[in-house]
Amino acid sequence: MIGRDQSPPVNPHLERPPVELGAPLTDAQAVVVLVHGRGQTPAYVREHIVEPAGRNDVAWRLPHAAADSWYPQSFLAPLGDNEPWLSHALGAVDDIVRGLADRGIEKRRLILAGFSQGGCVVAEYAVRHPARYGAVVACTGALIGPPGTTWDESGDFDGTPVRLTTAEEDPWVAPWRVVESAGVFERMGGAVEHRIFPGGDHAVRADEVALLTALL
Repeated sequence: MIGRDQSPPVNPHLERPPVELGAPLTDAQAVVVLVHGRGQTPAYVREHIVEPAGRNDVAWRLPHAAADSWYPQSFLAPLGDNEPWLSHALGAVDDIVRGLADRGIEKRRLILAGFSQGGCVVAEYAVRHPARYGAVVACTGALIGPPGTTWDESGDFDGTPVRLTTAEEDPWVAPWRVVESAGVFERMGGAVEHRIFPGGDHAVRADEVALLTALL
């Protein structure tokens, strides 16, 4: 508990404002919150997702993790091992979502997307904040927690399109967790597709960009 004379914990992931790209909110057909992976910056997802998507009618919001990492351990580590960084990461996404809501952006126009560690962050955020979003897209990403984790499935995605991917031999995001995550989203009312690509390259694929742009 925080004492009366203490300040609340500072979220280091909020020290830098999100990068804003694309159309003005007043003109945007959709808004994408796009979260980069570990050891990356918004420049990576801008180069590999935003620019290939080629959509000038979309507003993009790209948060930037402190020290370029959203949390320190594997996404399969015990949850406590990634705190308080994981809560800060989810809080950074929530800060953007709330800010967009304050500016009149309904969740139905909002796509939560990310790559790798960023994909895990947006998947976990969505399950903890279920609603009818425009879509949830985790490129090489899945829900966070050690084997045996269960999630609160009481919320309803009301048909939100959900896309989850990884590769057969990906060194960071195992296919079994993507399949498990797809089941969670399905039981919560998501319209889910998951794809397991051959090989083990840990990079954004053209097919993943196509999955996202098809939802725009």
